[in-house]
Amino acid sequence: MPDEPKTLDPAAPPAGTTAATASSGAPATVGDSPAPGPARGRLLGLVAVGLVLAALNLRPAITSLGALLEEVSEDLHMSGSVAGVLTSVPPLCFAVFGITAPRLARRFGPAAVVCAGMAAIFTGLVLRPFATGTAAFLAASALALMGIAVSNVLMPVIVKRYFPDRVGSMTGLYSMALALGTSVAAAATVPMTDALGGDWRLGLGVWAALAALAVLPWLPLLRDRNTDTALPAAATPEAAPRAGEAAPRAGGAVPRAGGAVPQAPAPRITRSRTAWALGVFFGLQATGAYITMGWMPQIFRDAGVPAATAGVLLAVTMVMGVPLAFVIPRLATRMKNQGPIVVALGLCGLTGYTGLFLAPSGGAWIWAVLLGVSNCSFPLALTMIGMRSRTGAGVVRLSAFAQSVGYLISIPGPLLVGVLYQHSGGWGLPVALMGGLMVPQMIVGTLAGRDRTVEDEC
Repeated sequence: MPDEPKTLDPAAPPAGTTAATASSGAPATVGDSPAPGPARGRLLGLVAVGLVLAALNLRPAITSLGALLEEVSEDLHMSGSVAGVLTSVPPLCFAVFGITAPRLARRFGPAAVVCAGMAAIFTGLVLRPFATGTAAFLAASALALMGIAVSNVLMPVIVKRYFPDRVGSMTGLYSMALALGTSVAAAATVPMTDALGGDWRLGLGVWAALAALAVLPWLPLLRDRNTDTALPAAATPEAAPRAGEAAPRAGGAVPRAGGAVPQAPAPRITRSRTAWALGVFFGLQATGAYITMGWMPQIFRDAGVPAATAGVLLAVTMVMGVPLAFVIPRLATRMKNQGPIVVALGLCGLTGYTGLFLAPSGGAWIWAVLLGVSNCSFPLALTMIGMRSRTGAGVVRLSAFAQSVGYLISIPGPLLVGVLYQHSGGWGLPVALMGGLMVPQMIVGTLAGRDRTVEDEC
């Protein structure tokens, strides 16, 4: 099956309007008058570079901290429960601030919001090493995570908007970059910290340079209104018909005098069972991912694995997403039902957690690989967001809904792991909890993977 059904952009200029004179200023999409070849090629190339650099910055703020969590906790005098709160901050910020992304994108344009997000990541990572207490450290981390939150939501939106016929491949590209940034930060943070004199503050602060680099490709997009037109305020089930095209189907928008087509009221996303299934699936996979990023190095260290090796094991888990994040979205877009992929990834996670429970150090490399494969539920979820709506505006709303609901669901997980670890004195109960969550993840993921769109259910 093709990557995505070809739909008309709701913001497309009316018939007879050229790309140069369209008041919307939106970039040409499927069904629009094409922009000049070289100009459009440069535009899409710049967007692609911006997507990759942005994706590289969506996890180092988290995985770099996971590799040094013990040192940070000791220096800032955190208990196990407080450290659990710290590992729960990412999904909390993603849920709270991610829901604002559609409104911000409509007001300022998606490029401006992503640019501001990269600037927020840079600022937070610069300020975090100067924190002298837990509150200041959390505040600086929250600033960086705010930038990550809005960018998280807008990645599928930008892909759907500028690459409507390449959703699978472009989702795979930025998912691969995201996995690469995640794994490199996990593997390199401890060695870099050692090379910089063993100060965790320098080891965490160095990642601000990568965020500064990610701001650059979005700056020219700010000046080009063709790439920064605000997204439609509401999804419309049908695009405006052009001259010579068939009238809207029954129940669709009826043209007014002069050819204008009124926008239908946006369907309520909360009425869609698929949207809820996708939100819960996103939440359960995020729970496993943030528990892994925040606690897996400590699990291995407590099992007798050296700190540097524990960081590399986390990197192995994260690096599995580099090739698979490119393959899985392309495979998913060629399947009518993504349920089999959901189940396969879930079984890998269940096996990995079982091994981590029984022999955490003996089979450490195997468990790291299996958990890395399981964590590729994230790019699969992003791909399904792009496939479960027919319009770009629908993807905006579905992305914000699924990610905000999902990250709200994932907040208690890392915190609960910290509390169980502190009060049980070991990792048996926390790891059993992680494994047990794979079962409902496979169930709701199968429901979310059915061949339907949220517009059909709203």
